[in-house]
Amino acid sequence: MSLTDLYGRKIKYLRLSVTDLCNLRCIYCMPENGVCKKSHSEILSIEELTDIAEAAYNLGIKKIRLTGGEPLVRKGILTLCRNIRDIADDIELSLTTNGAMLSEMAKPLKDSGVNRLNISIDSFRAETYRVITRVGNLSNALSGTEAAIQAGFDNIKINTVLMNGFNDCEIDDMIAFTKDNAVQLRFIELMPLGEAKKLCHSCYQSVSEIEQYLRENAQMTVDGVARVYRLPSHKGSIGLISPMSHGFCPTCDKIRVTCDGKLKPCLHSKEEIDLRNLSGDQLKAAIAAGVTQKPLHHHLASGGTDTSRGMNEIGG
Repeated sequence: MSLTDLYGRKIKYLRLSVTDLCNLRCIYCMPENGVCKKSHSEILSIEELTDIAEAAYNLGIKKIRLTGGEPLVRKGILTLCRNIRDIADDIELSLTTNGAMLSEMAKPLKDSGVNRLNISIDSFRAETYRVITRVGNLSNALSGTEAAIQAGFDNIKINTVLMNGFNDCEIDDMIAFTKDNAVQLRFIELMPLGEAKKLCHSCYQSVSEIEQYLRENAQMTVDGVARVYRLPSHKGSIGLISPMSHGFCPTCDKIRVTCDGKLKPCLHSKEEIDLRNLSGDQLKAAIAAGVTQKPLHHHLASGGTDTSRGMNEIGG
């Protein structure tokens, strides 16, 4: 079985948010004082999250990414990972994290069936990292990354949101980081979504200049939405994700479910389909119906996002 939207795109990828809470306060994602904690009844239970994952798998989705907020602050996250792994061996189960808790959690995550990790690190300079995250400690993220490598995770991706005036002066150093480290370091363009709306006018920077350099010096392949370059003699690679300058909507194969149980056919769409209190065939029917509401493309270039939610609410 497979899910296909109205434009012929096969939907293979579910991003499942387990919480909108986070232990950091990144300036483009979270309000400075954090967000109000939802009541227990407002967020999906581990059982409900498992049911959604299983329904999605039975509809043909083989890739599931757990997101937040910061998914590692969610109680029961390891149970959820084990539950999803028990659904089927061929699910590609991945998780996006800021890495601050990975020193303790990397091996348990691996043992619970997680295949891949994406780690958000927006600067390799301690003070800049602190400014961007407001409360974070770079050493925690780096030691967490090392713990993930030691736990046996390969194909680790480091996500870096490129911001003029913050980390744009580090581009050369970041590219150099891939020489001796077998990771894919991905530069991501800032999007006018949630808290980032306040920053985009002054901080947005296209990845085009980076790409011009890489085109002249590296070979390119495609990995999902990223254009990936590998420089000679580098153990790692550099990925470019450009939702603003080079939209990838025509090949988008994902849907998202928020931690309060709303299916979003597109990150930027206002449409949301409530999955709460559904199970079995009703749940599968709701997911399939949501896919039919997936738009052909977003409107970032012309009118901005159509959603009122922030990234931490949708699932980063």
